[in-house]
Amino acid sequence: MSIIEEAVRKTAERHQRPASPEHPGNRPRLRRVPPPAVDAASVRRFQPVTLERAVLEENHILPHITDPGALRAYKILRTRMLRRLEANQWYSFAVTGATAGEGKTLTSINLAMALAQDSNTWVFLVDLDLQRPKVADYIGLNKSLGERGLTDFLLGDATFEQIIYSPGGIERLAVIPNFQAVANASELLTSPRMDELVRALEAEAPRRIVIFDMPPVLASDDVLAFAPQVDGMLLVVAEGITSRDALRGAKELLQEMNLLGVVLNRSEAQEEAAYYSYAR
Repeated sequence: MSIIEEAVRKTAERHQRPASPEHPGNRPRLRRVPPPAVDAASVRRFQPVTLERAVLEENHILPHITDPGALRAYKILRTRMLRRLEANQWYSFAVTGATAGEGKTLTSINLAMALAQDSNTWVFLVDLDLQRPKVADYIGLNKSLGERGLTDFLLGDATFEQIIYSPGGIERLAVIPNFQAVANASELLTSPRMDELVRALEAEAPRRIVIFDMPPVLASDDVLAFAPQVDGMLLVVAEGITSRDALRGAKELLQEMNLLGVVLNRSEAQEEAAYYSYAR
């Protein structure tokens, strides 16, 4: 049995195991106090862009997903992430994988879309994979239209307002794409311009959840370099793609960070408990 299969099995067992008298699930639950309502008309709007429906459908991007299992899985992930972030008063996290091809960018985008569908949640999605940026391609933002992206800002060629876009029809989501790959990624991630960007994102009202789509943790030192800037990490693995050695290596590198959980992609399991295997 692979490590991924074992994680799925343990998650399923946790869902089936009855709670003991001392288990937190048997204690009186505190009622969640919703955040104060935000007047959407008062929230700053960024550069408007129209996302092509055909591109979103082709790349399986919310809300253009018709598979009930996938829709259910993203809603489960959204709810668990919201609870974890709220419990710790965290607002930012990076999404990474162990190796390439595990679906971390698709997970980043769809999780951002799902979170923005919650009426109380505002989201920034930032393409921080400086060596292989893909967010713009997935959602159909075309550099030829004249847009500027994250690398332009980090190199001093664009302002904060010039790199943020508000997709039409997704009221509570703003996207910072990247159109230009760079070789000195880790140096830019620890630069004063990167610090300036993070502070600007944190200062926006209402306070938004910030999702950074980052490269695989084993591919470079980018995740390690940027880790102090985020509250936590979300690891994406794929059944049949992520090897045992790669998962061990990723776990070792992430052990000093706040690991929000592990998302399992390409699972053949059909039960709800097997879609997402959470580390904590």
